[in-house]
Amino acid sequence: MRPTLRQMQYIVAIADTGKFGDAAKLVNVSQPSLSAQIAEMEAALGVVLVERSRQGAMLTRAGEEFVRRARIILKEVEDLKAVAKFGREDLNGRLRLGILPTVGPYLLPHVVRDLHARFPALRLSVREERTIDLDEHLQSGEFDTIISTPDDHQNIGHEPLFTEHLYICAAPEDPLSQEKGPVALFDLKGRSLLTLGQGHKLNSIIQQIADASGAVVSSEYEGTSLDAIRLMAEMGAGVAILPSLYALSEARRDKTLYARPIAHELAQRSISLIWRDTSPLAASLRTLAAPLAKAAAGILAQEGRRLGTSAS
Repeated sequence: MRPTLRQMQYIVAIADTGKFGDAAKLVNVSQPSLSAQIAEMEAALGVVLVERSRQGAMLTRAGEEFVRRARIILKEVEDLKAVAKFGREDLNGRLRLGILPTVGPYLLPHVVRDLHARFPALRLSVREERTIDLDEHLQSGEFDTIISTPDDHQNIGHEPLFTEHLYICAAPEDPLSQEKGPVALFDLKGRSLLTLGQGHKLNSIIQQIADASGAVVSSEYEGTSLDAIRLMAEMGAGVAILPSLYALSEARRDKTLYARPIAHELAQRSISLIWRDTSPLAASLRTLAAPLAKAAAGILAQEGRRLGTSAS
């Protein structure tokens, strides 16, 4: 008997969760059913793949190698399914998109109507994740494509979408909020910079800015969202570093927002539509990139007109 794709999914789920119960929930089956399938596979192969204990489930050496190869097979199967659904440049069916939480809410609402008009048969399934998780789930085949920073992913193809600058936001009474125009790095010396939680690429950029300017990254507060760190900055807890897509979108919605661009080459990041370099969807995804880039350009065209001066 050969292992089935479903059995491979089950043992990969065990590897990811470390517990039979959690793995069963992840793949939407009962725990007894999952356990029975793993036991059946082990019996057929004549090898123990999972060491069971009260603390959970741990892969044996044979299990680790099995899971490594199973991930490759499952990814190839997902690519095979994609070949059947998509033509060279047609976009139809379900496309699984992963996107940075610092980009998704500020880009996608501006492009949904255009995407629907251009690709009426396309159904996007979207999930926001940290950079580190986007990379893992793209390579495992859980995502067909992601919107992220291309320098943080390997073995990929990508289409550039936009480059955005970074802005500072501080409390209204802060001296940084009393001036207009760009902020120089030396203006940030000694300041406490607010960041998101670990695993976000934006954090490493902020750390580089801190190192170059003599600022420090706050160890007292890590925000769960850009809105959270902006709020903390406006309350005087530090200086928020905000990407321009967010800052410009929020400036249009909230006329009280005041932010200033950082005048340094470190204070920018490039965003691309990214896919595995083995993906059969490359031509289709390049077609998808065009409306995404157009929507971003429309937002970023406001740069210099709405921020760097009073937002009112």
